[in-house]
Amino acid sequence: MIQKENGKVKNSLLSIKDYLLFFILIAGSVTASFILFATFTDFRNSEGLSISAVLTFGNVMFITLICTAIYGVWRYFFIVKPVNRILEGTDKIRNGQFGETIPLIHKNANNYNEFDVIIDNLNIMSKELQGIETLRTDFISNVSHELKTPLASIQNYAALMQSEDLSEAERKEYSKTIMESAKHLTELITNILRLNKLENQTIYAKNQEFDLSEQVVQCILGFEDAWEENQINLETDIDENVHITADEELLSIVWNNLLSNALKFTPAHGTVTVTVKQTEEQAVVTVCDSGIGMSEETAKHIFEKFYQGDTSHATKGNGLGLALVKRIVDIEHGTIAVNAAPNQGSTFTVTLPRKQ
Repeated sequence: MIQKENGKVKNSLLSIKDYLLFFILIAGSVTASFILFATFTDFRNSEGLSISAVLTFGNVMFITLICTAIYGVWRYFFIVKPVNRILEGTDKIRNGQFGETIPLIHKNANNYNEFDVIIDNLNIMSKELQGIETLRTDFISNVSHELKTPLASIQNYAALMQSEDLSEAERKEYSKTIMESAKHLTELITNILRLNKLENQTIYAKNQEFDLSEQVVQCILGFEDAWEENQINLETDIDENVHITADEELLSIVWNNLLSNALKFTPAHGTVTVTVKQTEEQAVVTVCDSGIGMSEETAKHIFEKFYQGDTSHATKGNGLGLALVKRIVDIEHGTIAVNAAPNQGSTFTVTLPRKQ
């Protein structure tokens, strides 16, 4: 009997019962043939012996035919029908009918054989393929939508710039808009490529020891002009010399995204607080803002691709930043959590192991 790790196979196609069945059929056929031969044969008469031999051979042929018919019926119900059922199901899956389920041969799990296990696995794969197909369709739809916005902006303002009646100020304004749309488009494509590589494991973490405190400080300084321009108060509580073993380049993407979001959703004169703390085994980074916050429902989906809870700020992002952050944190075996409420700000907490 075939053994399976999950224990699904309970009644294998090749079992002792099948062996005994074939043994009884063959032994019975041979025994019956010898009995007939011995009973109706006159061993003293050579002509009668020849006739009995021919009759016995005919009996063997007849009994073999009966056994073959019995085996054919058994084969049809226990092999041919299940195989045809599986082939019909795989044809549907091949033709894109994902989510189609193939009926099991046995309803009782205690009677599962190899065909039931194959069908069960095919049903699971079909369901997963349906989910992947839905994600693929949604991804293409979202990407198309996100690409149209900056491309339309570039096209419209480029057409306006062809007018000869434009003033120098208008020309500069239109040129600036085109540059911003092109930058947005570049960021979108870059994030899509990054996320695709991370999800398909074509980017692997290059872990080495570095100073996390210093990295977070450098990321904060990179947004210095934005803090001052938007008149946002920055508060920090950063422990010194918080050394961790991780991919420094990937984690910089995390801090830049979290800081950018904090700046984006915090109004003028608001406050953004950044902390870096450490324990013996973990490093904890929090980015807290006093911005618009988010609802509980938005918080549940905030790390999904292209999800944007606040539509009033949708033009400032593409819904990929936090999905990228989540994937990077997962690769580094860390966790990320959000604590937020409407109009009460948001707090993102990233917990990372200090050593991989």
